[in-house]
Amino acid sequence: MSFLSKVDPEIYWCNLNLKWVYNDLFRSIYGQTKNFHLANDVLHDAIVKFAVKNSLKQIDEPQAYLRGIVKNTIVDYYRDSTHFVDLEVSGNDTDLINQESELSYQHSPERIADIRQRMLALQNIIDCLPPKCRQVFWMHRIEEKLQTEIAATLQISLNMVERHMIRALVDISLAKNYLLNDA
Repeated sequence: MSFLSKVDPEIYWCNLNLKWVYNDLFRSIYGQTKNFHLANDVLHDAIVKFAVKNSLKQIDEPQAYLRGIVKNTIVDYYRDSTHFVDLEVSGNDTDLINQESELSYQHSPERIADIRQRMLALQNIIDCLPPKCRQVFWMHRIEEKLQTEIAATLQISLNMVERHMIRALVDISLAKNYLLNDA
């Protein structure tokens, strides 16, 4: 598994002995991952990160620094792999996976942020309604009062309660369409 078996043993690049990198370090990565392709990917990513860092600042201990990068890169690969589910799952397990993915979507930070933004937008729309209209909407939708009770409480006609509700629902419906088209 040696990449540089026929090459001069003392080839250096950015103060790194390439024989050490492609023989010893690669074997170490392969031993940890047990996957030839993943070991190649990890080594390549680590060398790229090393080269970028080395171009910005001279590194005193390049081998130790590269080992640290490799260690962190392996951890990153394993963390990334935990986000994926194997597609070859038996039929009964797919329902469980679908339920878990549904739950993870419902409680994801993105979903919660989206809900908060939509709730704030709805609250702003309700706050912009005229005071009586807002009060009628609140009493009917939130406090679940009947329109006749609202008319009696606010001392207005049933026709006015209906008009206030229609105005509120139209404004909210227009805003809902606007919000859904932007999303």
